[in-house]
Amino acid sequence: MRLPRSWYVVLVLLAWIPAACAAAYNARPKLIVVIVIDQFRGDYLERYRDQFGDGGFRTFLDRGAYFTDCNYDYANTRTGPGHATLFTGTYTSGHGIVANEWWDPVKKKRVTSVQDDATKLVGVTSTAPGASPHNLMSDTLGDELKLATGGKSRVFAISLKDRAAVLPAGFSGDGAYWIDAKSGAWITSTFYRQDLPEWARNFNGSHRTDKYWNREWKDSEGNVLGSTAPRKGRDGSPAGFYEVIGSTPFANDYQFEFAKELVLYEKLGAGPATDLLTISLSANDILGHRIGPDTPQMRGMALELDRQLAEFIAFLGHQVGLANIWMALSADHGIAPLPDFAKTLRLPAANLNDDDLRKQINSLLSKKYAKAADYVLDLDYPLAWVNEEAFAGHKEADAEADTGEAMKQAALTGYYTKSQLAHGDTPDTEMGRRYAHSYSPYGGWYVMGIPRPFQVGAASGTDHATPFTYDIHVPLAFYGLAFQPGTYRTHSEPVDLAVTFASLLGINAPTHATGRVLIEAIQTPRRPAITAAGEKQ
Repeated sequence: MRLPRSWYVVLVLLAWIPAACAAAYNARPKLIVVIVIDQFRGDYLERYRDQFGDGGFRTFLDRGAYFTDCNYDYANTRTGPGHATLFTGTYTSGHGIVANEWWDPVKKKRVTSVQDDATKLVGVTSTAPGASPHNLMSDTLGDELKLATGGKSRVFAISLKDRAAVLPAGFSGDGAYWIDAKSGAWITSTFYRQDLPEWARNFNGSHRTDKYWNREWKDSEGNVLGSTAPRKGRDGSPAGFYEVIGSTPFANDYQFEFAKELVLYEKLGAGPATDLLTISLSANDILGHRIGPDTPQMRGMALELDRQLAEFIAFLGHQVGLANIWMALSADHGIAPLPDFAKTLRLPAANLNDDDLRKQINSLLSKKYAKAADYVLDLDYPLAWVNEEAFAGHKEADAEADTGEAMKQAALTGYYTKSQLAHGDTPDTEMGRRYAHSYSPYGGWYVMGIPRPFQVGAASGTDHATPFTYDIHVPLAFYGLAFQPGTYRTHSEPVDLAVTFASLLGINAPTHATGRVLIEAIQTPRRPAITAAGEKQ
């Protein structure tokens, strides 16, 4: 049966909607939601795939564009650099965020990647400085959205951690929210606003955290995996919300609860231009450092998150409509296996201690220079911050090289100095490129050590911050009408996320972006065929 000519027009328009009509300027899509799971390795999705329900991770695995071979192309796999990379579309050599914290040679102490002494915290009584993205050397996807739409797009980011909210929100974000570690109250910085919005004040004032204390975390079989009973912290004082509840799935429930209110009260997805919301889920990382990736608790965390994602996606569908939303899923880094577990498989694993290593390196340098001194002021394995004053009279390149040689004697297989990285003095190899991408001008003098596989810089538990696959392999998946569902085994990188969204939205990519548009996963507009009679069909 031949359809009326008017029907062909409708079908052609529908075929073009996914890609041709997408534009940030007219709110197609209405909302983009990016889910970043802190410390979620790329193999987890396959490890637990047959245990996932229908509406959570399977939204991306079965109905989205899922990239199985997504790897960071740098060595400094930490939370701050990871979030900056995802939203600037470039690595540390482009955005500048080298670590979560670094040594400030002027202040003579560690500073955080987002610490801003010119701002104050909002929502909590504290003398601590506020936070901002002032250290970013590139703008972000959200910044480009705001620029393109004359500020009409709304950009928000939330996380338990300040750096995981501030860096995705960028310079022009409408809001970045994180928690006060002790109380769990949601806070922000005067960089964004002078007071919390009324809805956030009401959220904090309604004591939402109370229901998450004194609870047992059980798996589907009823096995107890954890508890939020009050306990003492490392310093002997009562442990706060972040330490106790933050390492359980209840923390994700709490974040999604806040995210829902943000969507409702800020009316995301209801404006004249595309809005952006980033949710960085921190619980996986807080727990994973302590127990490693191969435990029943981490399996339980993944399965609980699957349920939580399903509920949140259903909420978005009801509130905004899934046809009006694009989503992405990724992670800021992976994690090494617990050394004690790896050793049972005869892998050359070890727990190292930052303090002991620093003392050993300083001892070796003291012997070399025949003068006792703290030549390495701070060590965040495998990154060493060099004391410029102790090397008075020596050039930076020489001081860093001597420090690197001492690091090799202590525990590492090699090193790159800041001076080398600044001049692009790395070999033309895959590993050399990863270290070149890790360069930053911040932090005074430093040396990036090359660690041995399966060795971590923590006396107990495990860690990340290496260029090895268990740290760089992360998920990358997209969902929405613009994307062709399927499993893609082509190489991809986290820098591709911002660039792909920017291309589809018809806006500029972030200023320093180096990623590629993942064209293999983008819906191709289907042009109508023309019959011999000249009719479209």
